[in-house]
This record gives sequence, C-alpha cells and structure tokens, in this order.
Amino acid sequence: MTEHTAANAESLTGVWHGTYSYPLGLGSVSFVATLIEARNSLTGTTHEPGHRVLGPNVTLYASLSGSRQGGAVAFVKTYDGSNPNYRTVEYEGTLSGDGTEIEGRWIISTIWCGKFLMTRPAGKAESVSRKAFERV
Repeated sequence: MTEHTAANAESLTGVWHGTYSYPLGLGSVSFVATLIEARNSLTGTTHEPGHRVLGPNVTLYASLSGSRQGGAVAFVKTYDGSNPNYRTVEYEGTLSGDGTEIEGRWIISTIWCGKFLMTRPAGKAESVSRKAFERV
C-alpha cells in the first residue's frame, strides 16, 4: 500500500491543531478542531481565541459539518452565534500523504478568503480507534 493510499484509508477522527490566516498580511488565528469521521461524513467542533478586536478573553466556538473523498476534505464551520460578526466559513483542503496535515483555503461567501493548515501527530487516528475498540 502506498503512503497516499494509507492516508486516504486513515480516519480523520481526532484532535487537530490549526491556524488560518487572513489575506493582505492581516494576521493569523490558531484553533483546535475535534473531528469525527463516519464513512465519508465529517462532524466536529472548534474553539479559537477571539480576533484582536474582540479582546483577549473571548473564545469563539463553532460546529463543523462536511465530507471527505479520498484526500479531498471539505467542511463548513458554523459559529455558535455568540458573536454576530462571525458567520459560516467554508473550508476546502487536501490531506497529506502521511495523514498528519490538512492544508487548503477558507472562504466566506465570495468576499473573503485565506489559507489554513491543520496538523496532528502521526499515529493519533490509530490510537483513537484502538481505544474505542478496547472499550467495546
């Protein structure tokens, strides 16, 4: 089995650490995403610090819903509504050959977009699956 095939077969379920960047050098934001993959469907949640305008003590929460087709990953992040300035964001990315990175771009409507990168340590999906199996 090739590396690319192995990554495509590996589950995305687990905790991912990410960063998305704004265009025009306006900065970047770190986030934590918890993904659950069932067949080709993705669900999950994120939390991230509020943008500098919101203040240092604000945390934004969102839900995720999407899909994966081989190495192509797509999901929609919907903020919980606690801040009306934050809306739905579409993410489109590609899973790395070793299954440890998803890189791509985010889009808000057709007016705003930037890049993102999500990473996880190698072997995390396997250990999560093994723990779930051992509990059964």
